[in-house]
Amino acid sequence: MALVTTKEMFEKSMKEHFAIGAFNVNNMEIIQGIVDAASEQNSPVILQASSGAIKYARPTYLKKMVEAAVEETNIPIALHLDHGPDFETCKACVDAGFTSVMIDGSKYDFEENVRITKQVVDYAHAHGVVVEAELGKLAGIEDDVNVAEADAKYTDPDQAAEFVERTGCDSLAIAIGTSHGAYKFKGEAKLRFDILAKVKEKIPNTPIVLHGASTVIPELVEMCNKYGADIPGAKGVPDEILHEASLSGVSKINVDTDLRLAMTAQIRKVFAEEPSAFDPRKYLTPARDEIKRTVAHKIKDVFGSSNKA
Repeated sequence: MALVTTKEMFEKSMKEHFAIGAFNVNNMEIIQGIVDAASEQNSPVILQASSGAIKYARPTYLKKMVEAAVEETNIPIALHLDHGPDFETCKACVDAGFTSVMIDGSKYDFEENVRITKQVVDYAHAHGVVVEAELGKLAGIEDDVNVAEADAKYTDPDQAAEFVERTGCDSLAIAIGTSHGAYKFKGEAKLRFDILAKVKEKIPNTPIVLHGASTVIPELVEMCNKYGADIPGAKGVPDEILHEASLSGVSKINVDTDLRLAMTAQIRKVFAEEPSAFDPRKYLTPARDEIKRTVAHKIKDVFGSSNKA
């Protein structure tokens, strides 16, 4: 099976009320852990790379590793650019064979966001690639995205309808209370499902995306800290809230921080318990296994995409 776009998987998710996990990738072990879990769960999956990940892994290496994953499985896999900062980056990914790109114009005012998104949509659609856009600002830090809490703002449902109509984007990331990074909430975790409902009412046929949606799994944070990390007060979106989102019209849920925690926890554990270990396979194998367990849990228990391939 070749790489696919997100079009058919999103259509199915909206019809059957489940979400598809979009997992950030940086290296071979992360890709293998994600795809092994998705394959065993018979789930469609989105492998996404930020511009920072592309710089780190290098475009050709990243694409070839994803192609290897596609060759080994029979599940639908889309390769997606996460938070494309400008037209040039999106164009480069379209030209490199990505099947989906995100243009993040949320840092601009509404009219400029419309302009740059429409520019990306026109180019991507001409090459058979789908486009995700963003309206509203999420707080937090992830790679090149850095938004202060005071500057975060919820998505306006009326603007969302106008935005989709004017740009022709294929899916829309909205802001309903999530944030990037490991410190998403200071108090009780809460998402604005009322805004989600209004957005879905205005644009019922547009797949909705939730960014900043890692659970920040407490057990993984605890393991990291137990073996020398300093990650105090980390707090994410609880599984039950993400599950509700998957049932309420969210088609794509992004996960990055949980994968970083999974990999870091197991590597730290090996280094602490076996100080003499210096073979990368010795610590990257359990790290890969932890990523696989984490992704399998998301797919099966949270997103509901098992057996939806």
